[in-house]
Amino acid sequence: MFLHSILQGSFEVKEITFPPQRKHNGFLQRQKRDWVIPPINVPENSRGSFPQDLVRIRSDRDKNLSLRYSVTGPGADQPPIGVFIIHPVSGQLSVTKPLDREQIAIFHLRAHAVDVNGNQVENPIDIVINVIDMNDNRPEFLHQIWNGSISEGSKPGSYVMTLTAIDRDDAKQPNGMLRYQILSQTPDTPSSNMFTINNETGDIITLAAGLDREKVQRYTLIIQATDMEGNPTYGLSNTATAVISVTDVNDNPPEFTSMTFYGEVPENRVDIVVANLTVTDKDQPHTTAWNTVYRIVSGDATGRFAIRTEPNSNDGMVTVVKPIDFETNRMFVLTVAAENQVPLIKGIHHPPQSTATVSITIIDVNESPYFSPNPKLIRQEEGLMPGSVLVTFNAQDPDRYMQQTVRYSKLSDPANWLKIDPMIGQITTIAVLDRESMYVKNNMYNATFLATDSGIPPMSGTGTLQIYLLDINDNAPQVFPREVEICERPDPNAINITAVDADINPNAGPFIFELPFSPLDIKKNWTITRINGDHAQLSLKISSLDDGIYNIPIQITDSGNPSLSNTSYLRVKVCSCDMNGYCSGVAPIIGTGLGTGAIIAILLCIIILLTLVLMFVVWMKRRDKERQAKQLLIDPEDDVRDNILKYDEEGGGEEDQDYDLSQLQQPDTVEPDTIKPVGIRRMDERPIHAEPQYPIRSAAPHPGDIGDFINEGLKAADNDPTAPPYDSLLVFDYEGSGSTAGSLSSLNSSSSGGEQDYDYLNDWGPRFKKLADMYGGGDD
Repeated sequence: MFLHSILQGSFEVKEITFPPQRKHNGFLQRQKRDWVIPPINVPENSRGSFPQDLVRIRSDRDKNLSLRYSVTGPGADQPPIGVFIIHPVSGQLSVTKPLDREQIAIFHLRAHAVDVNGNQVENPIDIVINVIDMNDNRPEFLHQIWNGSISEGSKPGSYVMTLTAIDRDDAKQPNGMLRYQILSQTPDTPSSNMFTINNETGDIITLAAGLDREKVQRYTLIIQATDMEGNPTYGLSNTATAVISVTDVNDNPPEFTSMTFYGEVPENRVDIVVANLTVTDKDQPHTTAWNTVYRIVSGDATGRFAIRTEPNSNDGMVTVVKPIDFETNRMFVLTVAAENQVPLIKGIHHPPQSTATVSITIIDVNESPYFSPNPKLIRQEEGLMPGSVLVTFNAQDPDRYMQQTVRYSKLSDPANWLKIDPMIGQITTIAVLDRESMYVKNNMYNATFLATDSGIPPMSGTGTLQIYLLDINDNAPQVFPREVEICERPDPNAINITAVDADINPNAGPFIFELPFSPLDIKKNWTITRINGDHAQLSLKISSLDDGIYNIPIQITDSGNPSLSNTSYLRVKVCSCDMNGYCSGVAPIIGTGLGTGAIIAILLCIIILLTLVLMFVVWMKRRDKERQAKQLLIDPEDDVRDNILKYDEEGGGEEDQDYDLSQLQQPDTVEPDTIKPVGIRRMDERPIHAEPQYPIRSAAPHPGDIGDFINEGLKAADNDPTAPPYDSLLVFDYEGSGSTAGSLSSLNSSSSGGEQDYDYLNDWGPRFKKLADMYGGGDD
């Protein structure tokens, strides 16, 4: 098989024949080895007439057979379909339209030969069609504007940035080979050739020295890319813009705007700005090469000041960080230095920092007096009598250059034990110091005093006096608990008790427990045994004791020097106990009783309670009567409630009351005698006699509409079967006869009390003897 090329722009159609046959054993056979067919070159963008013949495909068997030729593959029967066609009889392969290498650079086709029946007579052969590139595309930059940067002061040959352009033509041919060049530079200072570009790679580098951001901050370059290896005649070109920013470096130190700064501050003031330091720096603002750091070089050995940088203005703010005493320092002269956050670059001939002087004046102000020491601790025995001098508690005025006086006063004295001399600060007692006071915590008593100077405005300071009170034996021991319970047949028959003393050692325990010799039945029935220094055990000597409450006197002596003794009463409740050892009932009072004051208080409470109940019942009854009377008003025209108001009436005294007081007794009609138990009638109950079911009311006419209203109300009440028999009497609780309390009428007055027998009060103990003497015993 042979391939004939197409040369010199005019097509000389050649033939491509299928591989020849060879004989084997007397038979013709096709050669199995594939033939290598050279590619067919077709230039892109051809303007010739179409279809344009490319090559003729022929089989040597077409002499004996009628053959049909076809091509397959992309561009023939596959997309893009119809670019290449073949004449089925002659085998002429043609292209139907111009080709574009940038879309498809190579076409791979297969040629086929079959007989009229469609039987394959030749093996398919491959045909490669190359599209020859033409310079039909300009270079295109990836970006129209390129941004780069270079530090000021950079040396020649420093890399800046790279620009890249692409050409859709064949990069292996001159049509796609690009070359770069700089067309212009703006501005052209300090040199018009500050930069150069590698014509093949597009790398921009510095060409000359002298980049200074403070003079030129940005350069603009016009870059051109040309194909055909930069041929200005035949090559196509395009341009882009390169913007090169000159970045800042620290090549300028900060410089103070003045050599001396001034400020003033009141004494004892902190966190306030004293002076404002200003600098200039030519470097780019708000960068590390521009930001200034201030430091104090000298003049502040005690660290009273600090300088912070204000970020927006780059100023130095001199601030007081520790209080300054005018009496110690009246003026400070500081030497300060300013430098950048980053050091200067090498080769700069300026000094790395700038210095200045700051003169600060301290202003004297009125200061508060102060106590020293504060708090002040003293030790003192309790029991110190009023008028005793404790201590002199003085305050000092720090204002030595002001002629001022100090006055003292008491600010806090919880127990009101102390006073202070307003002139000299001497503290004196005005009450007895008591360690056991509720205002003493852990033996310590705190009082606060105020010292005020005579300045304008006056200033004051406080001081605390701590008094550590030493204990003395001024409290007698007491028994604890004060009340206990014991079974009448105790098992075990002992009670543990404890001695308590408000004092502390050595004025407290160990304690001595004793029973007194009087009354005699105490030691007869009881015995006490000391368990340890603080506890003892009270035991019954007898096998059992009657139920009741017993007051057992117990004498306790502490260990103070001198010692104190006290007789405390232990209230012992003796009761019948259940199987679990708990009291099963309430025992009567034996051996003791209530005092006269307690009895009077109980009786007064009972009287007040009964009075409240009586008032409540009367109020309820009156409200029911008013409700019933209001229901009788049928005609609104007859209603006189809008202009007649009934208020509470006190009456005209006992002389005006024509009442039958016997009606206040328990009426027999309410509770018949047949249903009352025998022997429970009260002594002051009125005798039994027949009484009408309803009281007879006066039928005298009443004048006017009010009288008619009252008569209608009475008539309705009389005809009401549910109304009580006495609508003017109230029945209260009935205690019955035989009550040990008797009637409350005995409490009416002292005049009626003479008729009572109060001799039984002698049996209640010595506390009621005086009450019996006052109310009983005859005419006295």
